[in-house]
Amino acid sequence: MRKFGLIGEKLGHSFSKRYFSEKFEQEGITDAVYELYELSKITEFPALLAQEPELVGLNVTVPYKEAVIPYLDELDESAAKIGAVNTIKIADGKLKGYNTDFIGFRDTLAGFYPVGAGGKALVLGTGGAAKAVWAALDLLGIAYTSVSRNPRGNGLAYAAITPEVLQSYSLIINTTPLGMAPHVEAAPAIPYEALSAHHFLYDLVYNPEQTLFLQKGKAAGANTMNGLPMLYAQADAAWQIWSND
Repeated sequence: MRKFGLIGEKLGHSFSKRYFSEKFEQEGITDAVYELYELSKITEFPALLAQEPELVGLNVTVPYKEAVIPYLDELDESAAKIGAVNTIKIADGKLKGYNTDFIGFRDTLAGFYPVGAGGKALVLGTGGAAKAVWAALDLLGIAYTSVSRNPRGNGLAYAAITPEVLQSYSLIINTTPLGMAPHVEAAPAIPYEALSAHHFLYDLVYNPEQTLFLQKGKAAGANTMNGLPMLYAQADAAWQIWSND
């Protein structure tokens, strides 16, 4: 029996087990199971591998997308560039890290935002998910500025996002967990009243499907998209990696 699974700190919100279990059933895949593995700290990872010798593939979620890298034997080129991993393939005792968040975001953004229009993006957050978004934006030729509580380099603090600044950016991407269930009353601190139909808000959060970030954007007339399509796209990409000998 091949084992697949998800590692993270808290996995009660995860869709992965349901998604892959349904996929296995629908496609008649009878030699595979998908489990959730909560780790209170990343140092528990080697013990998990020792306890589960049938593991052949793992997904990685917060807060371990960067912390897991020292435990891997090899990184795919994209994962190495991004500096974050959300998919691991285990074969012949070796662990190789990949980043399918990058693939999922790149492919779904193209159907939502007019990529060739020369617009600029604000990326809210600077964690592992943000790094995948940065790489996709670089590939698509979309200029961006990162926003965080403690900005570095050319990044901006949330307090610097004035209505005037917001007019220079047509695409706003939330890569933070703000607004994720059960804390649905939270939202990134930006001047939502300055949004208009010329703005596109993409929230990587998928639970709830309409975060407060998206609700506020929609109320101001902005175009909105949640993280569900990206989630499906990155999961499909992970399965392709695991299935490709």
